[in-house]
Amino acid sequence: MVMKCKEISALMPDLAAGLSAASPEMNEHLKDCALCRGQFEEFRQTMALLDQWQAPELSPYFDVKLMARIREERAKPTGWLFWLRKPLLAASLAVLMVMSVALFRTDAGYRHGAESGPVAALPGSAVGDLQALDKNSDLYSDFELLDDLQVQQDVSANP
Repeated sequence: MVMKCKEISALMPDLAAGLSAASPEMNEHLKDCALCRGQFEEFRQTMALLDQWQAPELSPYFDVKLMARIREERAKPTGWLFWLRKPLLAASLAVLMVMSVALFRTDAGYRHGAESGPVAALPGSAVGDLQALDKNSDLYSDFELLDDLQVQQDVSANP
């Protein structure tokens, strides 16, 4: 079985780090494929550099500074009551509450007015005309009777 470049590329990091051993097929592919051989050599050089690298030493006061910072963070107030201590936020919440109460009262006033009956509109306006038609619908319906009577009289007068 001949190994393909994609299969070799997936195995190269482990092979370069020494985590796995190369199979005979892999060695044969690396001899024949210059591209894979170059990539494998780059992996080996990178792993060699990483083996030489040493982490810098921590300062002797690192633990003391870290614990002090943790205490500071724990001491900070949290929760929604903490935000009310800020003057701008408290003032904006107060304004919001006053506006909501005012809107509620105004809305209740409109609803109370609507329960007492319709508001009279100015005569001659469209709303006023519609209200007059609603109030006097029985009266206006009689005019159709009068129109019918007038037509009957005209027919009987002109035989």
